[in-house]
Amino acid sequence: MFIRQLTVLLLCCIVAAAQAQRVKKVVFVIADGIPADVLETVPTPHIDSIAASGAYLRAHVGGDKGTYSETPTISAVGYNSLLTGTWVNKHNVWDNDIKAPDYNYPTIFKLLKAASPAKKIAVFSSWQENRTKLVGDGLPQTGNLKVDIAADGYELDTVQFPHDKQRDFMHRIDERVVTEAVNSLRTTAPDLSWVYLEYTDDMGHMYGDAPQFYTAVEMMDKQIGRLWNAIQYRSRHFNEDWLLVVTTDHGRAEANGKGHGGQSPRQRNTWILLNKPDINSYAKLAQPGIVDIFPTIARFMQVPIPQAVLREVDGIPLAGKVSVANMNVNVFQHKLDISWTALDATPGDKLKVWISTTNQVQTGGTDNYTLLGEVPVLQKHATFPLNNDPDPVYKIVLEAPHNTINQWWAPKEGSK
Repeated sequence: MFIRQLTVLLLCCIVAAAQAQRVKKVVFVIADGIPADVLETVPTPHIDSIAASGAYLRAHVGGDKGTYSETPTISAVGYNSLLTGTWVNKHNVWDNDIKAPDYNYPTIFKLLKAASPAKKIAVFSSWQENRTKLVGDGLPQTGNLKVDIAADGYELDTVQFPHDKQRDFMHRIDERVVTEAVNSLRTTAPDLSWVYLEYTDDMGHMYGDAPQFYTAVEMMDKQIGRLWNAIQYRSRHFNEDWLLVVTTDHGRAEANGKGHGGQSPRQRNTWILLNKPDINSYAKLAQPGIVDIFPTIARFMQVPIPQAVLREVDGIPLAGKVSVANMNVNVFQHKLDISWTALDATPGDKLKVWISTTNQVQTGGTDNYTLLGEVPVLQKHATFPLNNDPDPVYKIVLEAPHNTINQWWAPKEGSK
C-alpha cells in the first residue's frame, strides 16, 4: 500500500513539474470599434465558447474621465494604451496620425525582447503602422527592436486588394491577416503575437448600428474561432500554455453608432475576453481598462518590468494576487492625503509610499523618488505632511506586496 501511494505521489509530482515547465505564449487580438452592448447582442458562438471556459469582462478605454489621464477614444490611441500599459498623457499617441509616440514608455514587445532576446514576436495587422510606428519595428528610438514575424501592409496593395466603396476589401484583408496568423501559430508559434482586425470599425463608421455592422461582428467571431483552433492545436500537441486575450479599442457614439473619440459612456464602454478562468478580485470588482492587459501579459509570461517602468504603468494585472487598486490623491494645507482599496491583503502586509516632484521619464530621464513612509495595506489611507507649497506635479507610487500603482496630482485653480 505504501509503495502504491508513493508511486501515485511521484506521478503527481512529475505531472505538476511538467505543467510548470510548459512554455508560456500569448496572442492578443484587437477587433476594432465594437462596444460591449453590440458584442453581447450579436450572435458570437466562438467568443461565447471561449468565455464559457474562460472569462468575459466589461472594460473601458479613455483613461480617467476629466483628469490628467483622460484619453481620446480613438483607434491608435487605444492600441498604444494596450501596448504600453499607459494612458495618453504618457505614451503621447493622441490620434491616428501617430506623430510622436513617446518610446520612453516601452511596449510589452520591447520588455519581452529585453528580458529574453531569443523569444519571437509577431504582428499580424490590417494596418501596417501598428508595427512600423507603434511597436517601432527597427527604429532607433526602440533600440532597433525587431519584429520577427510580420504580416501587414495589405491595405497598400491595391492590385491584390482593389479598393471598393463598400470597403469589402478590408474584410478580405482581415481574412488574409487571420490566415497568416493561423499558419504561423500552428507552425512557428511565436511567443507573443498581436492580431489586429479593422473591418468592424469600417462598417461601424459607414452604417452605424445597422445590419452591416452586426454582420461584420459575426465575421470577426468566425475569425476568432480560427485563431482559437490554432491555439488549441498547439496546446494539444506541444508543451505550451497559451493565453488568448481579445479586446476592442473603443466603443461607438450613442446617437447612431457611427462616431467615436469622445468620453460618452458608450464610447468608453468596451470588453476583454480571456481564455483563462482564473481572474482575480480586481477583475471581478472593477471595470478594468485596456491598460490592464499589459501587466496581465507580463505576469503570465513572467516578463520582468523594471522598477522605473513599473512606477509608470497605469494598469493592474487581471490574474494573480493584487494588493491595492483605486488610488486617490489629494493635497491640502501642506498635507498629502492618499486612499486606496485593499484587495488580497493580510494584516501583516505593508505598502511603501513614494513621491517624486519631477517627470523626467517623458524625456528619457529618471525621476528621483523619496520614501514618505510604510503603512499597513489594510489601513486603506494615509496622510503625510508637505513642507512647501504644492509643486507643479506630484507623482505618488504605492508599492505593495503583489502590485504597484501610481497617481499624479497637480494643483487646480483655486486649490492653493
